[in-house]
Amino acid sequence: MPDARFLVVFDADSTLIRNEVIELIADEAGRGAEVALATEAAMRGEVDFATSLRSRVEALAGVPVAAFARVLARVEPTPGVVPLIEAIHARGGVAAVVSGGFHEVLDTVAPSLGVDVWRANRLVAEDGALTGVVDGGIVDAEGKAAALRGWAAAYGVPLARTIAIGDGANDLRMMAAAGLGLAFNAKPAVRAQADLVIERVDLAEVIPLLP
Repeated sequence: MPDARFLVVFDADSTLIRNEVIELIADEAGRGAEVALATEAAMRGEVDFATSLRSRVEALAGVPVAAFARVLARVEPTPGVVPLIEAIHARGGVAAVVSGGFHEVLDTVAPSLGVDVWRANRLVAEDGALTGVVDGGIVDAEGKAAALRGWAAAYGVPLARTIAIGDGANDLRMMAAAGLGLAFNAKPAVRAQADLVIERVDLAEVIPLLP
């Protein structure tokens, strides 16, 4: 792949998009409120992300794969995301997404928004329904940081010319690894440790910060 001038890595849920996708899927099982409480605790950093994700995915067992069409219909891109990604490309940058969420949704959402590369977790399905298990290793805080470093190397971008944008505790390692870590729509712990805090829920606010 050709070298890029810079790299911007987004978290997905509550950053690239307004929703927490696992909650939308849990709604299909009638367990949305329960999963939302567990997600909030994980994003605040009160529980181990991987352990929390596995327990929350268990609540999705039995959801038909066909329900993803309804989930996708409810996904709302964050205001300003398309102008920001267009600006990244216009300036010779790469837009990437790494998510503790799921490829089953991101594989549709990411390309529709102009994202270049993305990585997320996968859900196991059998006989047309989710089993309640994550397929393979979990994309956690270290997985997000590793993705940023890997993409930077692949595109020939020094870490100093990388930007990471996130909202939850599992984004902190990625934000620390980046040249610039931006807290967006973020929990208090993330706001406290970020290089900069974006106050408005509008990703176009990031455009003036691009190299």
